[in-house]
Amino acid sequence: MKILFDQGTPVLLRGHLVSHTVDTAYEVGWAEFQNSQLLQAAEAARYDLLVTTDQNLKYQQNLRGRKLAVLSTADR
Repeated sequence: MKILFDQGTPVLLRGHLVSHTVDTAYEVGWAEFQNSQLLQAAEAARYDLLVTTDQNLKYQQNLRGRKLAVLSTADR
């Protein structure tokens, strides 16, 4: 699985996902992207999952029909 960590996602979490490819938005040059730009770029780069700490992403962006899953580490 190809996973992208948004800004603020604890990078130490990467150590628990060793069988997956994990990149950060910073590493791929997307640190300054707004949410809509980040979602588009992640889909274009064929990421399977975006992990974010942004609690409002699901309210600010239409996630229906997206080709990648979005997980907020703030979700319970």
